[in-house]
Amino acid sequence: MRYTRLLFVAATGALCALALAAAPAAFAARATVAAAGQDLALGEQGPQVSLLQDELSALHYVVGAPGVYDARTARAVLAFRKMTGMARNDVADPEVFAKLAEGEGAFTVRYPGQGRHVEGDLTHQVLALIDAGGHVEALYPMSSGKPSTPTQLGTFSVYMQEYGTNNDGMVNSSFFNGGDAIHGYAEVPAYAASHGCLRVPIPDSLTIRNWVEIGTTVDVYYR
Repeated sequence: MRYTRLLFVAATGALCALALAAAPAAFAARATVAAAGQDLALGEQGPQVSLLQDELSALHYVVGAPGVYDARTARAVLAFRKMTGMARNDVADPEVFAKLAEGEGAFTVRYPGQGRHVEGDLTHQVLALIDAGGHVEALYPMSSGKPSTPTQLGTFSVYMQEYGTNNDGMVNSSFFNGGDAIHGYAEVPAYAASHGCLRVPIPDSLTIRNWVEIGTTVDVYYR
């Protein structure tokens, strides 16, 4: 069944309506909550933020406090923008709402047959935790190896883990290939910038460290 809904956005300073087809009915009923042409950014609160969080959560992006555009929600928006090929920032503008309405931004699991594992998508610079059924459980923004120190492609297993911060500034690390690890770091830009590791934001690092176990498979690839 096809659904049509109107999502109001700003176009060159004037209001216009976008007809979005093939959209879920539940979101169609709530789409007009989004204010015409309004960008959402850090610190904002209200029903527009709740709508944004609901839709991101449905795609397994990890959001923050309900109804609050906090740092965790901003990171979810960044990951969504990465997945949809948008400019890599954390602003939820009308285009973000439009793409959510169109059903964009879903992460396609590359190796569903591996069961519970981690996938590092270097093309989109996102890290996905995959559950035992081969479905996405959580999506986070990440930063992989820069061109001069690229992250090695392939399938690996976590062989060592650490809590806390080590001498290299790596936080809550899960090592999967020599010195390369999934770990929190103070700087996680929107592009590949590490020395080969898969950097994640420090506030997300403990959750990821606790989810990963010794022996967990880590797949690293380009789309």
